[in-house]
Amino acid sequence: MEVVILPGELWQLIFSYLHLPDLGRCSLVCRAWSELVLSLDRTRWRQLCLGCLQHRHPNWPNQPGVEPPSWREAFKQHYLASKTWSKTTQDLDSSNCLSLFRRRKGWRRLCVGMGGEFGSLRAALAAASPYDRLVLLPGVHEEQSEVLLKVPVEVVGQGKLGDVALLASIDQHCPTARLSNVVFMPARFTSLLYKTTSGYVQFDNCNFESGQLQIHAPGTCQVKFCTFSQSSIHLRSVALCILEHCEFTGSENASVTVEGCPSSDRNWACKHLAVLVKSCTASMQEPDPAGCPVAKWDGWRESLLRPVRTCEIVVGEERSSFLSAVGARALVGSAQEDTEFGENLRAAKEEEEYPALDSTSSDCDLRSDDEEDAQAVYKVPCQAHSPSHTFADVMDSKLQSNRLHALQRDLKLKSLQQELQQDKEAQSLANSLQGCIIRQCLFRDGKGGIFIYSQGQAKVEGSIFRDLTYAVRCIQNSKVIMLRNDIHHCKASGIFLRLLAGGLIADNNIHSNCEAGVDIRKGANPLVLCNKIHSGLRSGIVVAGNGKGIIRSNQICGNKEAGIYILYNGNPAVSGNHIFQGLAAGIAVNENGRGQITGNIICENQWGGADIRHGGDPILRNNLISCGYSDGVVVGERGKGLIEGNVIYGNKGCGVWMMSSSLPHLINNQISHNSIYGVAVFCHKDNAGDYPPGQGGSESFQEEREGAGGENYAASEEEYPPARRPISVALVELNSINHNGAAGLHVKSSEVLNIIANVIHANGDGGVAVLQSSQLTRIANNSISCNSRGGVLVEADCQVELRGNGIYENSSHGIVSKGEGVIAENDIIGNHRCGLQLLQAADMKVTKNRIQSFRDYGIALFDEAKGLVQENLIFQGRSKKSILRPILNAEDCIIQNNMLLTFKKRFDMECMLINPPARPHLEGGAPVSCTAAAGQRVSSITTRVDGGCHNHGSIFCTIL
Repeated sequence: MEVVILPGELWQLIFSYLHLPDLGRCSLVCRAWSELVLSLDRTRWRQLCLGCLQHRHPNWPNQPGVEPPSWREAFKQHYLASKTWSKTTQDLDSSNCLSLFRRRKGWRRLCVGMGGEFGSLRAALAAASPYDRLVLLPGVHEEQSEVLLKVPVEVVGQGKLGDVALLASIDQHCPTARLSNVVFMPARFTSLLYKTTSGYVQFDNCNFESGQLQIHAPGTCQVKFCTFSQSSIHLRSVALCILEHCEFTGSENASVTVEGCPSSDRNWACKHLAVLVKSCTASMQEPDPAGCPVAKWDGWRESLLRPVRTCEIVVGEERSSFLSAVGARALVGSAQEDTEFGENLRAAKEEEEYPALDSTSSDCDLRSDDEEDAQAVYKVPCQAHSPSHTFADVMDSKLQSNRLHALQRDLKLKSLQQELQQDKEAQSLANSLQGCIIRQCLFRDGKGGIFIYSQGQAKVEGSIFRDLTYAVRCIQNSKVIMLRNDIHHCKASGIFLRLLAGGLIADNNIHSNCEAGVDIRKGANPLVLCNKIHSGLRSGIVVAGNGKGIIRSNQICGNKEAGIYILYNGNPAVSGNHIFQGLAAGIAVNENGRGQITGNIICENQWGGADIRHGGDPILRNNLISCGYSDGVVVGERGKGLIEGNVIYGNKGCGVWMMSSSLPHLINNQISHNSIYGVAVFCHKDNAGDYPPGQGGSESFQEEREGAGGENYAASEEEYPPARRPISVALVELNSINHNGAAGLHVKSSEVLNIIANVIHANGDGGVAVLQSSQLTRIANNSISCNSRGGVLVEADCQVELRGNGIYENSSHGIVSKGEGVIAENDIIGNHRCGLQLLQAADMKVTKNRIQSFRDYGIALFDEAKGLVQENLIFQGRSKKSILRPILNAEDCIIQNNMLLTFKKRFDMECMLINPPARPHLEGGAPVSCTAAAGQRVSSITTRVDGGCHNHGSIFCTIL
C-alpha cells in the first residue's frame, strides 16, 4: 500500500506508539515526517515527559496543573540535562544545553550500594575517572566523615525520587559536578550537606532535608526542580547562579541567603549561565491576564473607578451671571491652566454615574418670582458686556469633546513595559544579571524567604511566597529585583528594605500580609512600580526612618490601615498610583514624614484620602481625591504641607478638614460636591494617641523613634526639596470651592488664618462662616457667589478682615457680622437680602464698599452694633432702602460720607462696576474689559501680583 494514501490522523496514531529513539529517527526521514513528530506534542511527547520518574512536571512547584507551551521542549530540557556528557567542545550549545559538563569519551558507569561494584560513595569516588557516572542504588548511603569531590563526576540516584538517601557532607574541589535524583540528609557530625568554593555544581530533581548548601565565589551553581525541607542555601559573593523551579518549606531562618557583592572573579561556567539566563528571559512572555492570579483585581479596579471617571468636576456654572462669574472664572483660570493633569480631570455630565449632585439646585435660580423682574433690570445690561459666557462657551467647547478621553487616559495605570520604556534606571535594573537569579520557586511555611545583605544582589522572578514570617529582607546597601511574584499571608512585612538597600519591586501581587506589604526604612531607596498591594492587615506601603523610594503606578486597595504610610522623615516620591477602598486613610503622613505625592487617584477610602498630622510636611499635588467615606484631606494637629492643584470631589465628609494649629498651604484646588463643608478649620486638640484606625499609633516603629535625630541616612542635599515658600500662618488661596453640601468655608480657629483669592460658589449653606476666630482671619480677594444662604457670616467675638471680595447673588444676606474687624473695598451686589447686616455687639469698620440690594437694605445695623460706616457706594433698589440705623446707640455708630445712587438709565447700570472693575481684582492686574462682545474671543493675560497677604511672595492669576 502506498504510504502517501494513509491519512495524517492514522500516521499520528502510528507514531504515538514509538519510543524516543524511533521518534528521533523518523523525524530525520523527511519534512512531512518531521512535522508529524512535532504534531505529537500534546500526546506522545506529553506521555514521555510525565512517564519518566526522574523528571518533574515542567511547571512544578507553582503551577503543576498548567501545561507548558511545549511538552516536547520541556522533555528536551530534562533530557539534555543528563544526556549532554558526550560534548567535548568548550563552547556548548547553551540555548539547548542545561548541563555544562565537559565530557570525554569512554566514560564508565559505576554502581554504588548493595549489589553494586562499590559499597560506599567514598570508595567509588576513589576509583572514578573524570566525568564518570556514579549510580546510587536504592537504599540509604551514609558517610562517617566529610567526602572530598576531587574529580568531575555525575552522581545519580536510581529509581524514583526518594528511593536513594545520602547522609553525607560533600566538599567539592573539582571544576564541575552534577547530582540528580538523590535525597540529601545531614551526617551526624554536621548540618552542612554540600560546599563548593571554586567549581560549578548542578543539582537536578533532588531533596535537601535539615541541612545547608554553601556556595562561595568564585564557585557557582544551578539548582533545578529541587525541594528544600527545613534546609537553606547560602551564597557568598557569587557572581552568577540560578535557582529555578525549587520548593523551600519549613525553614528556621532564611531559605536563601545572599551575602556580599557579586565577585568579579568568575569561573568557567558563568558565561554559559549568563547566556542561559538571557535565552530563558527572552522566551518568557508577559503573563496571560486570564490566567494571572491577580487578574480579578484589574477587573475590580475598573469597576470601582468607573464612576470616578465620569464624575462631574464643576469649575463655573453657565447659568451664573456676570457678577458671580467675572471674578470666579478669572481666579479659577489659574487653577485650570496650572497643570495638564488638573485640566484632564474635568468629566462630562452626559455619562455621570455618581449619585445626583445637581449643580443647578444650588445655583442662581433660587430667587422668587417677584424678584425676577427686578433682577432682570439689573442683570441684562451687565450680561451684555460680560465676557463670562464667551469664556464658558470656549471652555465647554474645548473640554467637552476631549474630557472623557483625557480623563480615561490619565486614570489608566501604566503597565510595567511602559514604565521600563520611560525609566532607564528601572530598565537597567530589570535587565541586570548579577548575583543570585531565582525563578519560578515556591517559598512556604517557614520563617524567611530570601535574606540579602552586605551589598548582595538577587533577582527574583515568578515565584510564590506564602505563610512565612517575611518574604524578602534586603539590607546594608544590597539590591533586590523582584518581578511578577506572588507574596501573601506573611506574619510580618512582605518585603522589607532598610540600611540603604535598593532595587526594583515591580509587577508583584502582594496581599493579605499581617504587616506592611512593602516596608522601606533607614535610607532604603527602591523603585516600587506596577504592583498590586491589597488586603493587608496593616498598611500597604510604609516609608519610615529616612526611607525614600519611588512609588509609581501601583494598585493599593483594601488594606486595613493607610494605603501608604509615611513617617519619621520618610521622603518618597509617590505618583500615578490608584489607592482605593482602604479601611483607613489613602495616604497618611505623620511624625515629620514628608514626600512628593503627585498625580494619584485616591478614592473610596473609609477615612481621609490624605491624612497629615504631627509634623507631617508633604507636597500633595495634582491628585484626584474623591468619593471617600470621610473627609478628602485631613490636616491634623501640627500638620503642614503644600496641598496644590488637587481635585477633591464627592467625599461624604468635608473636602478639606484642618486644625487651626496646623500650617498647610492650600492652593489651586478644585473642592466640590463634598457632603459637608468644602474647607473646615477647627481648633480642638487631637486626643493624645487617639487615632482613627489606620492613621498610626499602632504600628511598630520603636526603632525609628529611638533613632530619630541620631543616624541620618538622608543625603546632604535633599532629593525632593519642598518647592514652596515658607509660611507662618495657614493659607487658603486660589481654590475653587463649589457645590459642597454645607458652607464652602467653615472656620472655628484659634490661630491666624488667611483666605485669599478663592472662588466660593453655589454651596449648600453659606459661602464663608467664621464661627470662632480669637485671632485675625483675613478674607481677601475672594469671589463668593450663589451660595444657598449668606455670603459671609461672622459670629460674635470673632476678628476678621474682609477686603477686596466680590460677594454676589447669595440667597440671603451678603455679609452678616456679630464680631469685630474691617470690611473694606468689597463689592456686595445682588444678594437676596441685605447687602451688609451688623448684629448684636458687632464693632466693624465699613469703608469704601459698593453695596446693592433690590429688596432690602444695603446696610442694616441692629441691636448694639457700632463702628464706622463711611465712604461706601450704595445702589438703591426698588424699595429705596439704603441704610437702617439703630436709634439706641447712635453715638457709638458713626455713619458718614456714604454715597447713595438710584438707577435711572440703563447706562448707569452698565457702569456700576466699571471704575474700579468688578471685584475680586488684584492690584497691578489688567482690568476686565467692558466692551467685550458675546462672540469675541477671550484672551488671557498672566500677571504677577505681589501682595501683603502672601508674605511678600507672588501668585500668578489669569485675568480675562
